[in-house]
Amino acid sequence: MKRIEQLIAQGEGESLDYKKEITSAERIAKTIVSFSNHKGGILLIGVNDDKIISGIKPEEERFMLEKALILCKPEIQPDIYEHRIQKKIILEVTIPEGIEKPYYAKDTDGKWWVHIRVNDQSLLASKVVVDVLKKQGSQENTLIEYSSKEKALLDYLKTHKRITIKEYCRLINISRWRAIKIVVNLVSIGVLRAHNTEKTEFYTLS
Repeated sequence: MKRIEQLIAQGEGESLDYKKEITSAERIAKTIVSFSNHKGGILLIGVNDDKIISGIKPEEERFMLEKALILCKPEIQPDIYEHRIQKKIILEVTIPEGIEKPYYAKDTDGKWWVHIRVNDQSLLASKVVVDVLKKQGSQENTLIEYSSKEKALLDYLKTHKRITIKEYCRLINISRWRAIKIVVNLVSIGVLRAHNTEKTEFYTLS
């Protein structure tokens, strides 16, 4: 139990999230796939945002978890444990890193979306990130053509902190499709790093 209390004390982050209860299967599905698209993570159910253990009725929360897992594809199989702490029951849901990335969650409109974990949030993935995840999932070797287009991008980032796809297109006058393809390759091999926010996405040297 001490391990769980230590997890609660450290607060939410890239690999830890907690909920007082599951009120929406769609929202939990989003969190689950964001962990599988990242490095895995732990979801604690029965813990308030202020780290207070509120406890849950395990049968109800397990039922909602099953509903959420149906909304995830490919299939995700977490390990679920019950813990009794301070005379209250919480669920520990351990979600593994996926081997068939990207993972999608179904929303209330019946549409499937890829979500990723950024700090303590589960955010909608951009096309670049989805394409990078597809490369990771296929485990194919990425062959890079180091042309003047790649050189211009890397040279720019040696003197500027960051760049967006739009700025890259303008920098060397190429199509958005071509710019995305180049950036996806460079992110896939670890030369560039993608930074995701709710507003925009930008790239830096790794």
